[in-house]
Amino acid sequence: MPFLKACDSKDVVNEVGTCVTVAGKKLALFRADGKIFAIDDTCTHDEASLSEGTLIHEEGRCVVECPWHGAHFDICTGAATALPAVTPVHAYVAREVNGAVEVDV
Repeated sequence: MPFLKACDSKDVVNEVGTCVTVAGKKLALFRADGKIFAIDDTCTHDEASLSEGTLIHEEGRCVVECPWHGAHFDICTGAATALPAVTPVHAYVAREVNGAVEVDV
């Protein structure tokens, strides 16, 4: 599937999550270290919205902390990096083009 527009670039603020729906998928978008990242928005532990979580820089990577129970997910790979989550979320390739954020879903 080709890249699809998720939102305007201005809607993704540095270090703050943004929830969007693209092709029926609920995604969490993040801007960190000058790049845009996209992962599934739903925590695999207890279905909280990861876009409402806090970004943390740890051990050379950027993770989002789930707002309900503190699980961590790498925003680049989707890997679950802290309990209680053990199952990763899906990570998507995201880019900025002409003032828009696009995601390859």
